[in-house]
Amino acid sequence: MFKGVLPAIITPFQENSGRDLDIVGLRTNLEYLLSEGVHGIVPCGSTGESATLTFEEHEIVIGETIDTVNGRVPVLAGTGSNNTAEAIRFTRAAKDLGADGVLVISPYYNKPNRSGLVKHYESLANLDIPVVMYNVPGRTGQNLPVDLVCELARHPNIVGIKEASGNITQVSEIIEGTRDEDFLLLSGDDAMTLPMLALGGAGVISVAANVEPALMVQLYERYTEGKIQEAQNIHYALSPLMRAMFIDTNPIPVKRAVGLRGMAAGPVRLPLDDLDDAKVKTLSGVLAQYD
Repeated sequence: MFKGVLPAIITPFQENSGRDLDIVGLRTNLEYLLSEGVHGIVPCGSTGESATLTFEEHEIVIGETIDTVNGRVPVLAGTGSNNTAEAIRFTRAAKDLGADGVLVISPYYNKPNRSGLVKHYESLANLDIPVVMYNVPGRTGQNLPVDLVCELARHPNIVGIKEASGNITQVSEIIEGTRDEDFLLLSGDDAMTLPMLALGGAGVISVAANVEPALMVQLYERYTEGKIQEAQNIHYALSPLMRAMFIDTNPIPVKRAVGLRGMAAGPVRLPLDDLDDAKVKTLSGVLAQYD
């Protein structure tokens, strides 16, 4: 179900002191992404500033996304937390709203032990909704080891992992160790999409697809069509944009990029802050290559 290019969408805010949700802008952005052929949508991930959304806002964004998408592609809702009870609340809400699955980051800051991680993920998977784990040690301070991922992959409702460790050997070992399971590996780093596809990955949960969705879709589809050279060419064409998305903490650059493209974005919420002038100039220069 969760294959291809799934943009981790930004959450647009209004230009006011409270940075209220921009629901009209959210819908408009979603329609644009769908018109460009993306294969799924991921609301309320780290790119969507989930850490600064209230419970109510979190549910509104997921609900509006599901209603707007209206079954055209799968919606994989971010419902992770470092508090298992909170993650259960988010996951139940996403299920009730009609999400096709949930993306669950490994608990950050706490650094749970192995049995705690197993119980955390199984508690969510037992809610009877497809769960995609999310391994991003740079944000959580803890890597999900291969043997743990392979163990959890045996749960019928744990259907995949978003891998953002940057460790290509680990990616290979996860795919090798789950080949007998109905288990997907998705890239969590745009720049790693092509090599992960070559190892047997299923696609990418993408930041860059907020800005250049059609090119990201072409990268995936050319590869799956066996047009490897074309996929490589698109990869290198997109590489400057992929790098530019991380000239500052995600989602600061992508949100500014979306705004510069005339889409709904608005400011980021504190403790994140806007790009400085030098980085805006750098980002604008990169975007000009695609205009």
